[in-house]
Amino acid sequence: MNVEFLTAELPALHGFFTRNGGVSTGLYASLNCSLSGADDPDVVQQNRKRVAEAMGVSLKNLCGLKQVHEATVIHVTTPWAIGAGPPADAMITTQRGIALGVITADCAPVLFCDDAGACVGAAHAGWRGALLGVLEATGMAMRSKGAVGIRAIIGPCIQQQSYEVGADLRDAVLARNAAHSRFFGPGISAEKWQFDLSGYCAARLASVDIPASILPRDTFAEEQKFFSHRRRSLRKEPVLGHQISVIRTL
Repeated sequence: MNVEFLTAELPALHGFFTRNGGVSTGLYASLNCSLSGADDPDVVQQNRKRVAEAMGVSLKNLCGLKQVHEATVIHVTTPWAIGAGPPADAMITTQRGIALGVITADCAPVLFCDDAGACVGAAHAGWRGALLGVLEATGMAMRSKGAVGIRAIIGPCIQQQSYEVGADLRDAVLARNAAHSRFFGPGISAEKWQFDLSGYCAARLASVDIPASILPRDTFAEEQKFFSHRRRSLRKEPVLGHQISVIRTL
């Protein structure tokens, strides 16, 4: 099976990869791309090699990070050793032949590109990273390298109908901007809310004049397509796979 990925309107080669088309087995089946889990590292490397080939780069030029739910952005000029990415949640590059990859399992993968396809970025945006400003920071980093006409695509993530949250998350978001109450709907349970993560990410990008489109695919609900941390947690499954989203310059 070929690796499966979704694309959108961006002037750069990119893909929001699903969980299909890899060689992992069991709960990791099949295109698990996380190097930090308990999946066989050699198998994960085979999966990532398939992703790299789909993006037209070598495996060593597919760069990833140690994602920490913060707002640090790395400017990639040369690839690092596989698995040796720095702690951060976003990257940008202007270098040809380098692909940027972020892994997710409910958080939002956000891919950025300027109007020439010459400067690209990739960000992992959970609610904490989005609240801290990782998306705005990615856009600012690209602009510091001369990027103009930046646009973004918010890829598959947990959607509002599946994302029930508590008062701690809601309070943290509203403490920064009370107008963002519009991203919280009534919860399924009492004293809970349904949070629109992708809409929130789009609003944060709009605040710095970066238009964003949303691929409204629900990682929680679409089990045959995506890994999901929340689905795993509710089922009390022992392990979790991650999909990858990748972009590279033209």
